[in-house]
Amino acid sequence: MDRLLVVEDDRELNQGLCKALRADGFVVFSSLNMKDARQQLLLGGIALVLLDVNLPDGSGIELLGSIKQATPEVSVILLTANDTDIDIVEGLERGADDYITKPFSLSVLRARIHTQLRKAALPAKTGQKICIGHFSFDFQNMQFLVGEDSVELSKTEQKLLRILVENQGCTVSRGDLIDRIWTDGAEYVDENALSVTVNRLRNKLGAQNDIRTIYGIGYSWGKG
Repeated sequence: MDRLLVVEDDRELNQGLCKALRADGFVVFSSLNMKDARQQLLLGGIALVLLDVNLPDGSGIELLGSIKQATPEVSVILLTANDTDIDIVEGLERGADDYITKPFSLSVLRARIHTQLRKAALPAKTGQKICIGHFSFDFQNMQFLVGEDSVELSKTEQKLLRILVENQGCTVSRGDLIDRIWTDGAEYVDENALSVTVNRLRNKLGAQNDIRTIYGIGYSWGKG
């Protein structure tokens, strides 16, 4: 069971977040300031921190830097106001895994939390191979095995594969895939290019039953 730490000085918001996340099955700890948050973190076992940027006894960005220096494996999602773009940029540069602006939807926050926890659980996080059944994917060294057979993948196919396996069991929309794969600044990418890439990847890996089409939405690796 994942342990979360909510660091938010707005007592009402803090309590509301803790109540909602505990109802989702998480073990949740609460801090209203940096001092208490540091004490909670020293106890260890925290998987993810929801961190307000503006705290009464210092900057959440400063605490973020300390967390990432001491425990880089702990995921951090910044909670920030709409008008603090500078904080967002600085936070991402200091290692924040994601951010969400206030006011925010609880369902969106839940999705962001689950995404970060899934990423943290992947072998790729520690540079190891991702092994799924008879597949072995080493993105760092660009080595892709089906059983004992090596498969050559294009850069585009590698991007697609990585997104799908990093979101195993979840559907990734066609729009998100296009935005994340074709990042060369092109204003328009024909959706047919995605369909062609998916089919090529399926055929090369023999993954017709693994890369699934979720009609009208997108694709998933495994159940969607």
